[in-house]
Amino acid sequence: QVQLVESGGGLVQPGGSLTLSCAASGFSLNYYAIGWFRQVPGKEREGVACISSSDGSTLYGDPVKGRFTISRDNAKNTAYLQMSNLRPEDTAVYYCGTVFNSARSYFAKCGPHEVGSWGQGTQVTVSS
Repeated sequence: QVQLVESGGGLVQPGGSLTLSCAASGFSLNYYAIGWFRQVPGKEREGVACISSSDGSTLYGDPVKGRFTISRDNAKNTAYLQMSNLRPEDTAVYYCGTVFNSARSYFAKCGPHEVGSWGQGTQVTVSS
């Protein structure tokens, strides 16, 4: 069974840090570009960060550039999102997702419309 499971969310104060994990099972993450996306109620899901399966090239959404870092550990079949200098506006449910077709090694725009499989999401709340 193909599955993506996010973990690491929680409550953090503004300026704090969190690291999210996305563990894949039932398939090898090696062959898939993977990304992190977030959504707040009443808004569309948006791309946060994406990483290719070929050369590790990355794309970041403008709001998180310089603060978030996406990485992958193919040996552990896991992707990560390191988040620092968190702001209240980063509060959202964070989802990981793989590109819709393993023949593509990258996300073109790190957009949710490019995702083929989603995890269930993990809540991140930034509040004092």
